[in-house]
Amino acid sequence: MEREPGDGSLFFRGLRNRSREKVKLRKRKSALYLGPQESSRRRGLLGENIYLVLFTIALRICNCFLVQTSFVPDEYWQSLEVAHHMVFNYGYLTWEWTERLRGYTYPLIFASMYKILHLLGNDSVQLLIWIPRLAQALLSAIADLKLYSLMKQLENQQVARWVFFCQLCSWFTWYCCTRTLTNTMETVLTVIALFYYPLEGSKSMNSVKYSSLVALAFIIRPTAVIPWIPLLFRHFWQAQRKLDLILHQFLPVGFVTLSWSLIIDRIFFGQWTLVQYNFLKFNVLQNLGTFYGSHPWHWYFSQGFPVVLGTHLPFFIHGCFLAPKRYRILLVTVLWTLLIYSMLSHKEFRFIYPVLPFCMVFCGYSLNHLKMWKKPALSFLFLSNMLLALYTGLVHQRGTLDVMTHIQELGYNNLNKSAASVFVMMPCHSTPFYSHVHHPLPMRFLQCPPDLTGKSQYLDEADVFYQNPLSWLYKEFHNNSTLPTYLIIFNVLEEEISAFLISRNYERTAIFFHTHLPEGRTGSHIYIYERKLKGKLYRR
Repeated sequence: MEREPGDGSLFFRGLRNRSREKVKLRKRKSALYLGPQESSRRRGLLGENIYLVLFTIALRICNCFLVQTSFVPDEYWQSLEVAHHMVFNYGYLTWEWTERLRGYTYPLIFASMYKILHLLGNDSVQLLIWIPRLAQALLSAIADLKLYSLMKQLENQQVARWVFFCQLCSWFTWYCCTRTLTNTMETVLTVIALFYYPLEGSKSMNSVKYSSLVALAFIIRPTAVIPWIPLLFRHFWQAQRKLDLILHQFLPVGFVTLSWSLIIDRIFFGQWTLVQYNFLKFNVLQNLGTFYGSHPWHWYFSQGFPVVLGTHLPFFIHGCFLAPKRYRILLVTVLWTLLIYSMLSHKEFRFIYPVLPFCMVFCGYSLNHLKMWKKPALSFLFLSNMLLALYTGLVHQRGTLDVMTHIQELGYNNLNKSAASVFVMMPCHSTPFYSHVHHPLPMRFLQCPPDLTGKSQYLDEADVFYQNPLSWLYKEFHNNSTLPTYLIIFNVLEEEISAFLISRNYERTAIFFHTHLPEGRTGSHIYIYERKLKGKLYRR
């Protein structure tokens, strides 16, 4: 078919006229059209909005300073006390370290901070207390953000926001996430590892990264592998190249991490030690942890799990029925962890803390599906959790920290009095020790190592003391020259040993509130008694 003359010239003439006109392009506001510099301004180092990153970090720092109470002895005795001994060469190491049940990998983190402060000449006791906790708060903020990022990949931003909200307002997370507990580090590493785990829909999966984090968690606390058993099995089952996964990823990662742990412990113990085996042998195979208390098999289901979840529990149950099938592995992990820990006689709330973020996924999914009752539910969750978090963080069991602050001040005030000494007559490990005093003041406490020899009717020093405190004191301090300058006791013990206190010229000089819920050997208040010289006594 022929073209009519003049058509081509008219066509090209139109193109020339259009090219002379200014073409206005519509500005795109989508992040997909942002340049690299503009995009980086809106993103933080953790791959999220910079304002969200800063908010999360600021919240966890506030969280850190709003937790001024004690929880369990391991918070100090398995981390800060060991780090203080490593750097400053004085302090007390518990029986776990003489028996090589604990590894130096975790305390080494805080020892490094202490060493830097010491070299800078800024190793004040306040910095020794707060710098490790602030570091733990920063790591917990990173874990929070990783959980948010993961849910944004798996679902959408709306679901991720509700999971993030549940994670931030969880009272138990608030209570534990800034403490220097191995369980806290175990939880942080577990959440970050989950971000790289090959869940269906995840865009950040990386077998080497997540297995390295799991291996590190195992080195710090061997029981950290318990929640990961079903997850690792699922990954292995679904892997197309199973042999490559084991030979080229899991085994090299395990070998490097375990070698690193062996070298660190070889340096500080002075001999080759596999502390992870010793730990599992003591707590799992021999089940000697029952020395520190035992609970019925159903305790985690009837008390432990409901208390840790708190008012999130109904939302967790609701979310379990609504969540897609791909989240079943997380629910299986939670149930598996509860079942395994239920088989051990010694049970604690903190043991199941690592699976709490898993539960927040289901709680967030529940909130996302609420329509009419969403605002009341949010208000209920926020207020109930914050009230409990503030009470447990600022009021409940704060006396054992306040009393050590007082002892630290007494230590510096008595620099010229070399004879000054302290005896803590409370259930063993009730207070932190030199990490919260940072002064070589002679201090002593009632010890309670478990029976490692198999003796029948074994009683530790604390048990012998509490059988007859008055008789024990007269027998232990028959010579006045060995009497401590300061005695620290719970108020429930005062009446029973009052005869000794009067006869040895002790006067009560300080009182600290501890708890509204005294129980057994633990009283509501802590008393400090100071030995006075004759002629200088005063009435209380």
